[in-house]
Amino acid sequence: MSVLDQIKKFTTIVADSGDFESIAEYKPQDSTTNPSLILAATAKPQYAKLVDDAIEYAKKKSSDQAGWAVDKLLVNFGTEILKIVPGRVSTEVDARLSFDKEGTINKALRLIDLYKEEGIDKERILIKIASTWEGIHAASVLEKEHGIHCNLTLLFGFPQAVACAEAGVTLISPFVGRIMDWYKNSTGETYDDATKDPGVLSVTKIYNYYKQNNYKTIVMGASFRNVGEIKQLAGCDFLTISPNLLAELQNEKTSLDRVLSPEKACKEPMTKVSFFNDEKAFRWEMNQDPMATEKLSEGIRKFAIDGIKLEDSLKKKLSA
Repeated sequence: MSVLDQIKKFTTIVADSGDFESIAEYKPQDSTTNPSLILAATAKPQYAKLVDDAIEYAKKKSSDQAGWAVDKLLVNFGTEILKIVPGRVSTEVDARLSFDKEGTINKALRLIDLYKEEGIDKERILIKIASTWEGIHAASVLEKEHGIHCNLTLLFGFPQAVACAEAGVTLISPFVGRIMDWYKNSTGETYDDATKDPGVLSVTKIYNYYKQNNYKTIVMGASFRNVGEIKQLAGCDFLTISPNLLAELQNEKTSLDRVLSPEKACKEPMTKVSFFNDEKAFRWEMNQDPMATEKLSEGIRKFAIDGIKLEDSLKKKLSA
C-alpha cells in the first residue's frame, strides 16, 4: 500500500487546495481553502466561469458589491469542491475581521446564507476563522447559538488550542510547517529529523491534551513542509495536505506505523488549564510565546494581503 493509503486507515485526509482537479485525484474526505489558494485558482482559465458568476451576482447588490463578489466567489469554489468531496469544505472569513467578533459572526452568517442559496446545508461547511481571542469567541457563538461548524486556523500556541476546545469549536488547524519555519530561522537548526520538529511536537502536545481531557474538537494538522512531518503525525484526527505532498505520499510504498493514538495520549498526563474565560491569561501566555505571537500576526497580514488582491481583481471586473 502507498503511505497515503496507510495513513487513511487511521487519519482523515483533507485536501488543502482550491484546484478541483488535484482534489479529485486523491479522494480526500474534506477540503480546505483560504484566500491565497482561491487567488491562485482564479488565475486558471478553467475557473473563469466561477468568477463571472460572482461578478454578475454582486452587480445585483446595491452596496458592498466587491465584498459580495468575494463572498460569492468563495462559495462558488466551495460549492464545486463539495461535488467532489463527500464531507465538508472550509471557507475562510476575511482576515481583516480577525479582531472583530461581531464582524466575524455576521460574515459567517452571510457565507452560510450564500451556501443555502446553492442548496448546501450548513452541516457541510466549516467556517474558517483566525484563532485570535475575538475569533475564538465568535466561533463559540456560531457553534452554540447558530449550529455553524467552525475551523479555527492560524493556530500556533497552546493557549489558542485550549481556548478553542473550551469554546466547543468543531475543528482546529495548528500550522506545523510555519512553526518549524520560525524555529529554523531563529535557531539555525534544519529539523531534518521530524521527531524533533517543533511543529510536530506542538500538534502532538495538543492532540494528547485533547484526548486526555475528552475534548471533541478535531485536531487537524496543517501547513506541512515535507512528508516527514505528515508521517510523524500519523494517527492525528485529520491532516490537511497540499496536492504536491499528497502525490509524494501516494508514490511512496514504505511501511508506516501509527504514531498518535488516544491510548498513547493518556500515558503522560498533563495539567489541565483554562483560557477561554480569562482574557488576561490568554493574552499573557500568547505574549510569552514569541513564535505564536509573530506567526499569528504574520499569517493574518498575509491572508489579508491576498484577500485584498482578490477583492481588487474583482473590483476591476465590476467596473469593466
